[in-house]
Amino acid sequence: MIIGNGLVANAFREHDRENVVFFASGVSNSLEKDEAQFQREEDLIRKTISENPDVLFVYFSSCSIYDSSKIDSHYVNHKLNMEHLIATENDKYLIARVSNAVGKGGNQNTLINYLINSIQNQVEIKVHIDATRNQIDVYDVTQIILGLIDSNKLNKIVNVAYVNNYPILEIITIVEEFLGKKGNLILEKKGQGYSIDIPDAMGYFKQNNLLDREKYLQGILQKYY
Repeated sequence: MIIGNGLVANAFREHDRENVVFFASGVSNSLEKDEAQFQREEDLIRKTISENPDVLFVYFSSCSIYDSSKIDSHYVNHKLNMEHLIATENDKYLIARVSNAVGKGGNQNTLINYLINSIQNQVEIKVHIDATRNQIDVYDVTQIILGLIDSNKLNKIVNVAYVNNYPILEIITIVEEFLGKKGNLILEKKGQGYSIDIPDAMGYFKQNNLLDREKYLQGILQKYY
């Protein structure tokens, strides 16, 4: 069973399983402050758990939990509360903290979609040059999660992210080279990053020869754009 209609949910459509709930219908905007949106997700989680008591519950959380600038935000507190709820109310669960998944379509405000649209249309981009972001192919998200399920590595929280973070200027340079067009950049000495440990995902990237950071992002762009 798949709950949700966004990028991650759609990536699991062809991998749907009767004995697994893939819950990917949560609040996705890390700047969200509307309590009704958070309550909607909690109500749906509780309803889904009560109606599916004997299945594996896979919940897609966020690596934003590690962002010190969001530590006191409604979004992070909500995600942590939902993780606790799922871990205490399910006999079998897997909580996947996902970084910035990239795929076909998705929210137009995601970083890669935003950069491509802005560079193509020569819209001014304010760049925080000290910022870093972790980009991961949504296909790799599905393969890592399915691998953990098939290996019975359950009842835990896992980070599903790429091997390295990208400095924001590196991402922009790769996108510019892909488009063959320079962006209209306004550089600001701002921004920060945070590290993400991926002990449960590192083997996947090694086995599939996906350790070259630049080639990895170039491959994502060629694949989806």
